[in-house]
Amino acid sequence: MSDHLKNKNICKEEVFSRIFTTLSTDLFNFLYYKYGENNNPQDIVQAAFEKLWNNCKDVVPEKAKSFLFTVANNEMLNSLSRKKTVLNYSLQKPKDYTNETPEYLLEEKEYHNRLKQAIEELTEEQRVTFLLNRIEGKKHQEIAEMLGISRKAVEKRIYTALKILREKVEIDKI
Repeated sequence: MSDHLKNKNICKEEVFSRIFTTLSTDLFNFLYYKYGENNNPQDIVQAAFEKLWNNCKDVVPEKAKSFLFTVANNEMLNSLSRKKTVLNYSLQKPKDYTNETPEYLLEEKEYHNRLKQAIEELTEEQRVTFLLNRIEGKKHQEIAEMLGISRKAVEKRIYTALKILREKVEIDKI
């Protein structure tokens, strides 16, 4: 959080708006990768920000990120109490045209299916960390701050995820 937000009241519209602009995408991506799009991460993000607004006098700007991620995660867990976690994401944008042979396209589809299955079989911690790094392009330190873990833990999760994916998908590089 930048210095100009410190010691200001979150109840001020410009401060709240800046917090929303700064954190909403990261919060959405965190929920999306952890729980999947079928579990309405956008609704949970909105609920978390609503709760932040309702508690704006009790939350200092420096703690807004932690508050939002905790509230959002708890909201999602509550909404999933009877639902199985499903990760439904797209690893590649579909092409409108192709010059590849049908055999190549079939192999590519099988590869993506194996990769998707392998990613789904990672532990939640490995999957979230891996996708934040490889799909979102987040740096290890950013992920560590988002998840409230050490940079070393992030590195270990990514390394382990890559090792597992290489074994399961039989690829040299992701």
